[in-house]
Amino acid sequence: MGRLLATPVGAVAAEARQRRSKGARPAGPRTEGEHVADIRVAVIGAQGRMGSHAAAAIEAAEGLELTARLGSGDPLEGLLAARPDVAVELTVPKATEDNVRFLVEHGIPAVVGTTGWSAERVRSLEALIAEHEGARVLIAPNFSIGAVLAMQFAQLAAPYFESAEVVETHHPRKLDAPSGTAVATAERIARARAEAGLGAVPDATESDPDGARGAVIDGIHVHAVRQLGMNATEEIRFGSAHEALSIRTDSLSTEAFMPGIVLAVKRLSEHPGLTVGLEHFLDA
Repeated sequence: MGRLLATPVGAVAAEARQRRSKGARPAGPRTEGEHVADIRVAVIGAQGRMGSHAAAAIEAAEGLELTARLGSGDPLEGLLAARPDVAVELTVPKATEDNVRFLVEHGIPAVVGTTGWSAERVRSLEALIAEHEGARVLIAPNFSIGAVLAMQFAQLAAPYFESAEVVETHHPRKLDAPSGTAVATAERIARARAEAGLGAVPDATESDPDGARGAVIDGIHVHAVRQLGMNATEEIRFGSAHEALSIRTDSLSTEAFMPGIVLAVKRLSEHPGLTVGLEHFLDA
């Protein structure tokens, strides 16, 4: 279908009130007993690289119906007329928090693939969700099945090696560094090391005036490369005195993320509240 055209906010709100007065279903998930049909999906950020691919994947997926494509200039109130069961939010870090807040406040479950969700932002979202019964939100640092599994493998390996570092490589159009996936990976490694009673990773560096050792996330060094010809790669490196282990995942195109997005949309109804990480949906 074509992109949902922007309409005046007042007109959208009036239309939504009129639909509710006539007994039409409001925005948000279907109620118990309502006829089960395709899951109605809206894509926010549909003009972007990820969003445009997601819209196409949703249109092609069995059991899903694309009801709205919103670009950066379209008001979110347009979703009230489109009545999606799930909104997929693929925008930019500076916009994502306000977008998700709107979705939660209007009873629209959300699958969020935008990075920039700091611990503080996540805590704020948890508090908001607690005020809205039935709210469902997934924040996924990565929708690539390979990347999700790599993070799980890294968490499993972390207690057995003294050294651990993360190197992520992306195309130079990426707006944030390090990537949300790299941050999540480092956090999981650090958590697994702490639970195993390991101390700090060995590093005798005393001088690093130019930041050559990269960012430090919970004690784990993370390095970001931005390079033409690349899409998305993460290499997780472990080492001990007599052996080394590397876990690498390559997402060769944006298409690599589409099966994960479709999976998330289909399984979101099974996960109330806030979920962080697609891995929680893999064995649902």
